[in-house]
Amino acid sequence: MGEYAAPGEAVDGAGIRVAVVVSRFNPDITGPLLEGTRRALAVRGVVDDDVTVAWVPGAFELPLVAKVLAGSGACDAVVCLGAVIRGDTPHFDYVAGEAARGLQEAALSTGVPVVFGVLTTDTRQQALDRVGGSEGHKGEEAALTALEMVALLRHLPRQRD
Repeated sequence: MGEYAAPGEAVDGAGIRVAVVVSRFNPDITGPLLEGTRRALAVRGVVDDDVTVAWVPGAFELPLVAKVLAGSGACDAVVCLGAVIRGDTPHFDYVAGEAARGLQEAALSTGVPVVFGVLTTDTRQQALDRVGGSEGHKGEEAALTALEMVALLRHLPRQRD
């Protein structure tokens, strides 16, 4: 039947429509995540007119908006960005886990790639390290993942109706 692999950094984003859903909570982290996502998309040929940005209050709200956008037919992939930083209460576990579960469900139910670009860290410094610091840039990585998945899905055999 063949072997299929995501094309990696060689993917051409021209003509790919990407929605980006961003949490407003922890804006000092999510703002740079969005900037990195936009930068990586542009470098790979995605034009501004093919990028839609939707802001939500927090990470818990990402899945609903991601599912609506993924099911709309208006985008080829959805990148979800947020930062959930562990505190002294179990809030972290509920928010991070439910956001991940909801985003996966959105992808599986729509067939559109929904990328988990939500930082889940113990400290604010760890989050900062992931938006251009010592741990790379997770916004850029999320953008590349979205483009790779779109390219891969376009080459896979389609499900019969």
